[in-house]
Amino acid sequence: MNLNRFFNHQTRTVTLAAGVLAISIILSGFLSTIGDFLLARRFGAGPLDIYFAAFRIPDLIYNILIAGGIVVAFLPLFSEYFSKDKKIGWQFTSNCLNVFLFLLIFLCLILFIITPALIKLIVPGFSPEKLNQTIFLTRILFFSPILLGLSSIFSGILQYFNRFLVYSLAPVLYNLGIIFGILFFSPHFGILGVVFGVILGALFHLSIQIPSALNCGFKYQPILNFKDSSIKRFFLLIIPRTFGIAAQQINLLVTTAIASALSLGSIAIFTFSNNFQNFIIGIFGTSFAIAAFPNLAKSWVELKKEEFIKNFSKIFRQILYFVIPLSLLIFLLKNQIINLWLRHGQFSLIDAKLTAASLGLFSFSLFASSLIPLIFRAFFSFQETKTPTLIAIISIVLNVFLSFYLTRLLSLQNFFQNFIKEIFSLQGVKDISVLGLPLAFSVATIFQFIILIFFLYKRIGNFELKEIFNSFLKILISSILTSGGVYFTLKITFLFPKTFWLTFWQIAISGLIGALLYIIFTLFLGSPEIETFLKIRENLLKSKKRQNQKNNHT
Repeated sequence: MNLNRFFNHQTRTVTLAAGVLAISIILSGFLSTIGDFLLARRFGAGPLDIYFAAFRIPDLIYNILIAGGIVVAFLPLFSEYFSKDKKIGWQFTSNCLNVFLFLLIFLCLILFIITPALIKLIVPGFSPEKLNQTIFLTRILFFSPILLGLSSIFSGILQYFNRFLVYSLAPVLYNLGIIFGILFFSPHFGILGVVFGVILGALFHLSIQIPSALNCGFKYQPILNFKDSSIKRFFLLIIPRTFGIAAQQINLLVTTAIASALSLGSIAIFTFSNNFQNFIIGIFGTSFAIAAFPNLAKSWVELKKEEFIKNFSKIFRQILYFVIPLSLLIFLLKNQIINLWLRHGQFSLIDAKLTAASLGLFSFSLFASSLIPLIFRAFFSFQETKTPTLIAIISIVLNVFLSFYLTRLLSLQNFFQNFIKEIFSLQGVKDISVLGLPLAFSVATIFQFIILIFFLYKRIGNFELKEIFNSFLKILISSILTSGGVYFTLKITFLFPKTFWLTFWQIAISGLIGALLYIIFTLFLGSPEIETFLKIRENLLKSKKRQNQKNNHT
């Protein structure tokens, strides 16, 4: 594939697009895992509290104005304008770029000035020295959301034109930039070098998407019109979603504040385990949701409700097919995963045990966390942003309340604390209060999922619930049987001494056996999801065969 074909490559089906995105997320997640490994090895949990805390305000900007809303609002509007008049579509794009560049720079300058006051609110438990370091790093990190904000507009263009291959490389390059900073900048600049790597990664994220957008027909125009009707519509769509994302980020800030007052390393423990679950959600939740969004939106706009429901139900069941067995596998292998990933250098055994337990608690809500992005985009497809936003805010309020309550409960000697210690083999660990944070998150996420499903049913009626329930039963039975095989495998391998490579092979062998057993059980029970993937594989082989025959003729 030459360079021109690479930047023009289109992914034509939802499943294949999701596959491309999933591979990208796996690769970028793998790189992120390497980054976490290098961070833990070089700095340990304590100093990383400063690094992770410094991310909170720049991440607040990114998630509120960029990740949570821009593409969701930009894609349907661009689709509408572009289908009517390409010229108007590209003018709308340039205006969006310029408006958001102006707003992001203006906002970051204001936040730059008031950073000291904000940091004191976010991490009230930090010492004066740690506060000053966090303030300095935060101010530098404000370059990141500016670059990523511009990049998100180009992401919307590439999604519309099904350029998922190039789009999927952006997060990979972002993580490579961070790793570069850890390896080459941090030996000279310490934790500041990692921050330089973040800025470099954001620049990579933007740069890779521009050539493909140009190939799609984009031509930059120096337009800055806040009064344009398309910009007004854009903000009307984005504002409700922005409130929801703002609530989520405030929730994360509250979580950080709570963790900062707990034992040393609590922020890092929560962040590492949350990063791992976000990696899984990205592969099997976000990738399918992003790939399905254009088709769902088009089906609803074209009044093809049956097609909309069919596509939604199919993707919903495919996500369940992957996530339910993976949740059980993560719970069984949580200690091995964390030991292999983080138990090196300055990262202590107690930190590793608490991170593994935190990951185990996150696994309980992994199915809900993975399906929520799809349900959100179902609402977004018919331009309904208020309902999912309100539900998200309510669940966040619940999460904040539970975080305070459960961290307090787990800090005291009682039956519940002993119960958690027994489940996660934490006897001898004095302070497990940090586990109240992932437990609160899981309860609130499952609550959010249930309420979203209820209101989606009220909005569109029956979305093949019978088919979803039948698939769920087969998936659940297969997953439980598979877990038995994995547990038996772990019992055998526990007999061997725990070294790095033996832990690696323990995970690899258990995972491979689990995957084979799960495929066998789902085939035996006649799960339609496995049949779908077998058909895709068959079609790909036929397509490859035809291409080879064509090449032989030429």
